[in-house]
Amino acid sequence: MNRPRRVAWRRVATAAVVAVCVSYAPIAMTELWPYAQRGAPALGEWVLARAVSPRYVAEAVADRLGPYGRSLVALIVHSVLGGVLMLLGPVQLLSAVRRRIRLHRVVGVVFALTVYASMAGAAAYLVRTAPQDAFSGAAFWIVLGTILVGTVLSVTFGIFAAVGRFPDLHQRWLLLCYGFLMTAPLLRLEWGALPWLLPGLSMADINRVAVMHLGSVVAFGALLASRAMDRRGTVSGVRGTWVPMPVLAVAQLAGAAALAWIVRSYLGRGGEGLRLLVGYLVPYAVTYAVLLVRQRRAGRDGRSWAREEWRLHLAALCLAPVFSAGAALLFERYMGLDRGTALSAGVAIGCGVLAFAATTVVSLRIMCARELVKREGLAAPRRPHREPSPA
Repeated sequence: MNRPRRVAWRRVATAAVVAVCVSYAPIAMTELWPYAQRGAPALGEWVLARAVSPRYVAEAVADRLGPYGRSLVALIVHSVLGGVLMLLGPVQLLSAVRRRIRLHRVVGVVFALTVYASMAGAAAYLVRTAPQDAFSGAAFWIVLGTILVGTVLSVTFGIFAAVGRFPDLHQRWLLLCYGFLMTAPLLRLEWGALPWLLPGLSMADINRVAVMHLGSVVAFGALLASRAMDRRGTVSGVRGTWVPMPVLAVAQLAGAAALAWIVRSYLGRGGEGLRLLVGYLVPYAVTYAVLLVRQRRAGRDGRSWAREEWRLHLAALCLAPVFSAGAALLFERYMGLDRGTALSAGVAIGCGVLAFAATTVVSLRIMCARELVKREGLAAPRRPHREPSPA
């Protein structure tokens, strides 16, 4: 009864992703024109000026002129190739769904090389820009660096999985990689949408609110896509669980304690702290509820592999506030950031980093399962053949 509805939702989600990617490609390719030549047209800024206000856009351009000017060539490479990736992504997705293997492999090689080149341009910008000079401050610089590392590692692990003939892991890593790339168009959408909910704020202030949940949203989307494409109820060699109930309970208690500390820290910062806290808590709560329900439903239906993957990601999500609290303390101590900036940086990267860690554990789970099946297959013929007893 639910299958047609699920198929319809998958098609709607796929169409939405393709529409966002194709629409954002020309925006990414023309985004740096005003920084290379004053008054040059840029499609994204034209849309934002009419969706919000010309002043809203002009202030943001003025804030970024200096840092962007020092790394303009690298940023142009990053931006133009980012637009190319927005077009290659749907081709990869649709070719995988339709099983066009040869096209998928050729485009995959081009996609991976383009990711490396685009991220090299972003790395050059980050190296030449001091954290405090980045748009909306040091927290955003840390977020950009984390996304860069996550994107490069994801596509690299995806290549290793393909070479090792782990198509399911290859799929998961590439979806996570593309999720990290999708932070760019989703951030632009929030620049245009959030001013309607939070009027009067500059783009830099809107950016601080958006990055509080951007990593968690894209990682959650990559997980949903992975689970939608993996219809296996069980996986050979996967037995039991790596996250028994006592472990999950400890993770939830630790996460609740860290979350309480984060809430108290933000509530002490007035209106700005409340905005940032809401921007973090609402998507976090939605993600937690979905993961909790899905892992219980999968267990009830007897789909042990789906239950295990949902549970691994649920445990990682519970531990994300713990990671964020620890990262905030390290940023404050070793990077010389003020407490508020360090906290925002730690919170902004927590869910994305732990989702990456959860995908790593899922990969190890599948690799161990294959090794177990291989060992059992080798051990079976070695068992001595016993003649039946005369009795």
